[in-house]
Amino acid sequence: MVVVLLLLALIGAVVAIVIYLGDIDEAEARIERQQQQIEEQQELIEKKETFGAAMTGLVETTAKFNGVLMSDVIPFESYELLAVRGWAHRWQSDKLDTDIAEIGTAVTALEAQLAAASIQSTTNTTGTTYEAITDKLGGGYVASIVDNAADALCEGDVLACVFSDDPYTVHFDAGDASQPYMKDWQRTGVAYHEFAHVLQMTNPVPTGAALGSFGSDSETMADCFALTYLPGWTLDHRVFINRYEYWDVSIGYGYTCNEAQKQVVRDWYSQLGFQSRPITQDR
Repeated sequence: MVVVLLLLALIGAVVAIVIYLGDIDEAEARIERQQQQIEEQQELIEKKETFGAAMTGLVETTAKFNGVLMSDVIPFESYELLAVRGWAHRWQSDKLDTDIAEIGTAVTALEAQLAAASIQSTTNTTGTTYEAITDKLGGGYVASIVDNAADALCEGDVLACVFSDDPYTVHFDAGDASQPYMKDWQRTGVAYHEFAHVLQMTNPVPTGAALGSFGSDSETMADCFALTYLPGWTLDHRVFINRYEYWDVSIGYGYTCNEAQKQVVRDWYSQLGFQSRPITQDR
């Protein structure tokens, strides 16, 4: 009887040890899972901080464009969407990686754009008054092309034109540019007129309001811009060949704006330009 009791006691002890060891394994597994979760959370926290720092750097880079007269010079709305997407991906590590990489790509593109504008503003590739004036007015953000096919591109006999789908490029007609009655003064006035179109197309909201004072005629408004900001400019010119011969040349659309319209142009111009702003994740 004593032997049997001892045997049962031993069996009970073995069972207890097995159960105890099983509890240890489960606890260790639970600790490992918890540690993994902590590490994943820490990784997410670090990536969120990296994302936030990257967005701060992006905003700081956009601020370098402050004052550029073309309000849509950079795609600011797309950066706001990046911020919203980062918030949506705040629990998804791999997607946060993609978002951070996209921010880096955007900063690189902006820095390249700044560098290109700096070069453009001090380089006259065409060697023309057109480009010199356009670079001065546009700070290097607007390209000038003296184009043999400008009339065909612009669908008319024009001195120059700007396309709405590429408002950062002015096409000047090469044939007209070389005419003997086109002097630097006339070329300067043409460049001012065309730059006004660049401003109209890249600042649509204030332009829409200002156009009402010109019967919705963007050409008359562009003429008024030149008349307002180029001292001494007129639409009609007498260009002398010699003491006795001359050309009478009309440049523009035939209407000289009044003082009230010039004030509209001044008010419009004073509203223009890019201004950086904080980027939020609110949508």
